[in-house]
Order: sequence, then C-alpha cells, then structure tokens
Amino acid sequence: MLLRRLLALYVGLWLYGLSMAVMIRAALGLDPWDVFHQGVADHVPLSFGTVVAITGAAVLLAWIPLRQWPGLGTVSNVVVIGISVDVGLWLLPELPGLPLRIGAMGAAVVLNAIATVLYIGAGMGPGPRDGLMTGLVRRTARPVWVVRTGLEATVLSVGWLLGGSVGIGTLVYAFGIGPLIQLMIPYVNRYLPGFQEPDTEIATAPESESMPA
Repeated sequence: MLLRRLLALYVGLWLYGLSMAVMIRAALGLDPWDVFHQGVADHVPLSFGTVVAITGAAVLLAWIPLRQWPGLGTVSNVVVIGISVDVGLWLLPELPGLPLRIGAMGAAVVLNAIATVLYIGAGMGPGPRDGLMTGLVRRTARPVWVVRTGLEATVLSVGWLLGGSVGIGTLVYAFGIGPLIQLMIPYVNRYLPGFQEPDTEIATAPESESMPA
C-alpha cells in the first residue's frame, strides 16, 4: 500500500508540473497561482519552475505561525513540480494556431485534475498553497471559500499586474477543475481508499496534525 501511495504521489506531482507546462504553451491564460509565477518569472533571471519552487518554499515559511506540519508530499511538491514544469517547457514547442492551443488548454486542465487527485489521494501531506489555505481556515475560522477566494484573487491580481497571462484559460480552469476532480475521485478510491478532498480534510483532520502550541 505504501508503494502504491508513493507512486501516486510522484506520478501525480510530475503530471501536475507537466500540465502547467501545457497550459503555458496554450497561451490562453493560466490558473491564479501560475499567473503569479509567470509574472514574477518575467522580472527575474530565473526559470518558471525555479520561481514555482521558490514560491512554494516561501509559502511553507508562512506555515510556521499557522502551526502546520509539512509531510513528504508537501516537500516533494516544492521540488518535483518545479523540475517537471521546466522539463515540460523544454520539451514542448510553442503551439501554432488557435485550434491547437484550445485543445492543449483543455488537455492541460484535465491532466491537472488527474494529477491533483493522484497526489492528494496519496495522503502524504498537502501542497504548500493548499496547506496555507487550510491553516488560515483553522486559525481565522473563516469559510473555506472565503479564504481560498481571497488567496487566489490576491495572487491573480499581483500576477496580472506583473504581466502574468490572464485569459479564457483562467476561467476554464477556475470553473472546470473542481467538477473534474469530483468526477475522478471514485476511480482513484478504487486504488487509494480513504481519499479526502482538501476542503473535507479541513473539517476532519485531527489537532495532532498541527504543531503544538
């Protein structure tokens, strides 16, 4: 069972980075955090994947006052996704023509959903950004949707001001990723029983998962 979970974790993280690279090559808009990553990458001499990794590490520092413990999946998220997205961008050429770009955008969102279900289903710790959300929910007692919307609106706005790509792909991701993940959960449950969606974990996670006061 442990081997299966590790496989799900690392395949999921690698596919997640690859889906980000496909979305970038589609050039029709990115998800909120990637708008931020792209905006920052446009202003520093670092690759997109390096910016993703540094941002993840910086977000992990915000876990300290929230008294959150990272897991293997949390640390792996920072490293593997950063490498994967850079490899994907190196392998994938610029896409000519709008039809091909639209198809790539749709494929990227589906691939991202598959990747998300796999790495969350492994149950080895949330990604830095999801952990920030859950920690803020616990500490502020605000509804999940308020905290998540606030975080994503903030990074989207900052990323857009820095020149990150906002477009139809941003909307497709925002409205499509949730239903796609929900659709795929039963299939993952056959192989990784006990899957919990991130929002569900907030309400059911024991206090022992947080740092002691």
